[in-house]
Amino acid sequence: MRHGKKINHLSRKTAHRKAMLANMACSLIEHKRINTTVAKAKALRQYVEPLITKSKSDTTHNRRIVFNNLRDKYAVSELFRDVAVKVGDRPGGYIRIIKLGNRQGDNADMAMVELVDYNEIYNPKGAKKKKTTRRRGGKKTGTVSESLPETETAQKKETSPKAEADIKTEVASKKDIPSKSSEAENKEES
Repeated sequence: MRHGKKINHLSRKTAHRKAMLANMACSLIEHKRINTTVAKAKALRQYVEPLITKSKSDTTHNRRIVFNNLRDKYAVSELFRDVAVKVGDRPGGYIRIIKLGNRQGDNADMAMVELVDYNEIYNPKGAKKKKTTRRRGGKKTGTVSESLPETETAQKKETSPKAEADIKTEVASKKDIPSKSSEAENKEES
């Protein structure tokens, strides 16, 4: 009977599972964000969060415990030097799991695992949204007066509807697009 046994074996033997979780934890600490399956992400969260909690108090004993799990001295030094400083005031919940949908090849549920306080690496605060060009016939999100600068709206208010019609006809006449009537006149002259 398996009463009270909560560990997810992930269809692997013990040594394989521990090595995989250690490698994934090192990758997460190094890159701050990784993509994996949902089951592995949940197992990784249970594996990494106690290590991050231990890294808050930088003692030799805690470093040895974390090194025993991670087996990578660079990941241990990164964890104690950078990650622990960032999450020092957070009482837990250092990892966020975001579901991404299903993988194309085998339809497995995929998820993105990221350290919570490292959002500015991938989404800097100063990042600007791309300006989109509105095309004719598309849906308008706001009124015209909101999107135009103040000087253009002031000029439009000063002109009357008749003046606007005159401007449109002048613009149309200035264009060098030959119309059917002008082609007919050219044929008659020759």
